[in-house]
Amino acid sequence: CLKLSRSGPGATVGWQSPQWYLSLLSCWTFSFQSPLTKTKKLIGDEGMSFSNAFVASPLCCPSRASILTGKYPHNHRVLNNTLEGNCSSQAWQKSEESHTFPALLHSYAGYQTFFAGKYLNQYGHADAGGVEHVPPGWNSWIGLERNSKYYNYTLSVNGKPQKHGADYSKDYLTDVLANVSLDFLQYKSNYQPFFMMVSTPAPHSPWTAAPQYQNCFNTTKAPRDPNFNIHGKNKHWLIRQAKTPMTNSSVQFLDDAFRNRWRTLLSVDDLVEKIVKRLEVRGELDNTYVFFTSDNGYHTGQFSLPLDKRQLYEFDIKVPLMVRGPNIKPNQTSRLAVANIDLGPTILDIAGYNVSKTQMDGMSFLPIMEGRMNSSSWRTDILVEYEGEGRNVSDPACPLLGPGVSECFPDCVCEDSYNNTYACVRIVAPSANLQYCEFDDNEVFVEVYNVTADPFQLTNIAKTIDQEVLEKMNHRLMMLQSCSGQSCRTPAHCFVFGPGTKMALTPLV
Repeated sequence: CLKLSRSGPGATVGWQSPQWYLSLLSCWTFSFQSPLTKTKKLIGDEGMSFSNAFVASPLCCPSRASILTGKYPHNHRVLNNTLEGNCSSQAWQKSEESHTFPALLHSYAGYQTFFAGKYLNQYGHADAGGVEHVPPGWNSWIGLERNSKYYNYTLSVNGKPQKHGADYSKDYLTDVLANVSLDFLQYKSNYQPFFMMVSTPAPHSPWTAAPQYQNCFNTTKAPRDPNFNIHGKNKHWLIRQAKTPMTNSSVQFLDDAFRNRWRTLLSVDDLVEKIVKRLEVRGELDNTYVFFTSDNGYHTGQFSLPLDKRQLYEFDIKVPLMVRGPNIKPNQTSRLAVANIDLGPTILDIAGYNVSKTQMDGMSFLPIMEGRMNSSSWRTDILVEYEGEGRNVSDPACPLLGPGVSECFPDCVCEDSYNNTYACVRIVAPSANLQYCEFDDNEVFVEVYNVTADPFQLTNIAKTIDQEVLEKMNHRLMMLQSCSGQSCRTPAHCFVFGPGTKMALTPLV
């Protein structure tokens, strides 16, 4: 959760300024069905929900780097979840960490800043400074060493290790994060504005639910959408290699995982409720912007891929985003395209910081939330980038697959490969709702989807769409892949097609 409170230098307690609380999930996709009922009531129903919120990369560390820096992956250069891929590496620390939006809030806008939870997947690695390293810009730092856990983990408490065991009452991480967040609100200075970011492990694996929630949702199953457990024909070879239909054991496994993911989210729902209620009791809620989102989506059985993220489809790149705060009317939904690179610019904009002074690629969506922006003035497209990972040697359990694959399941269905490297332009415009993707492989494989007519992305229309449309989308993709700062925020003007253009498009409705 993210909370920002603003007051000027030397301000008195009585002078109210906006403040922020950001709740960041790990691997939760956009869905109209969710166990987060209290969160929806307290944030979504009281503010604005975004139905077209996307991530710049469908993987934890690159996406989190984009949130913090406001940059696309090709500019912050975090490629994957490994130290070698620049995830929390020393190179990242030297080049980007001092320029994140929380660092700017702290250094230039005078905010007291608080972080609790999962940071970047390799945070705390011995080759990256260990847990003694505290990223610049945080007054209060409670960072999880490495990746998501619920028990038996180490926290960096302002640079000092704090080990936790397996006692629910003392160690369940989601509850620990709730408690330290409440402590921060209780003991923070009332003479400084503040920014608060709480990043829970849920619903990331190992999907360990709190004891009181372990028997919930016993009959719930992963959604059986039209793309569930079907062959991904006309798609990249990695999707085509999935075995269809899935075995009964695979379906049972993913259904169990889906239930456990929902169960972990019930504790997140409690966390959000506790923090929002505490803000209300303190008389600060009306002056607080509360953001709720995720670092990437997740799939469970779509196109017969069992469990993971990393793919270019809506289920992996689309995330929930809800915001409440001053001047945001309740029960609103925006269909305009926003991305996680926009979170930093939006928060800085609210704080009164000139975003044009930064090198951020994103743009502030504050005018959307305040009803000062119409669709004709807003951006029409977003870039999505992913760099595939694969091993140089064959998996002994799956020798027929050869080298280059990774994230393989026991039945030799693999979720990633070295040439699962792609870039997409996701177009959300009044006249077109499209996705155009190119793979960096020997084929230069292309996938194109008309998302309005084909929301489950069953049919790749790359070979049937008009060549003029393909060329325009290819041109726009190349431009976005090389953009930086202001050039990334320049609206596209290429998606205006003449009346005779054969493109089989359906307007966004």
